[in-house]
Amino acid sequence: MTQDNKSITFKGEPIKVTGNCPSVGSPAPDFTLTANDMSDVKLSNFAGKNLIISVVPSLDTPVCSIQTKKFSEEVSKNPNIEVLTVSMDLPFAQSRWCGAEAVDNIKTASDYKHRTFGEAYGTWINDLGIHCRAIFVIGSEGSIKHIEYVGEIAEEPNYEKALAAAC
Repeated sequence: MTQDNKSITFKGEPIKVTGNCPSVGSPAPDFTLTANDMSDVKLSNFAGKNLIISVVPSLDTPVCSIQTKKFSEEVSKNPNIEVLTVSMDLPFAQSRWCGAEAVDNIKTASDYKHRTFGEAYGTWINDLGIHCRAIFVIGSEGSIKHIEYVGEIAEEPNYEKALAAAC
């Protein structure tokens, strides 16, 4: 686990991740994403809520699927937490995946259209056109409470630390 994007690997090989790395305690950067119904999703949509932003390369990969289902399962136990899964998958693919996996208690949003999230949160892998795996917990007051850039993209995040920070 790391709090910056400088030492991330993909299948053991170092990979360049770009964008600004926010810090714990700082105000969460705003973003504009695209929801499954093609509407805009902004940080302000979650104002006053404890939010876990789960960033994945693609929902159609095994580890991303596991990560998203795990957060969906956990949030069903705690109604005070919202989860937003962010990827470059098209909104239609995200909607299809959620339906096929019966995931309906979290939100998914795509960065395909506006491409602002990766720069604001330091998750963009330009060479692959995807985001790295990362977790951001934003408190109800709007500040960042927890950050994890997963050191190896093919590995799962530390769910327990993210959930503890969100409670």
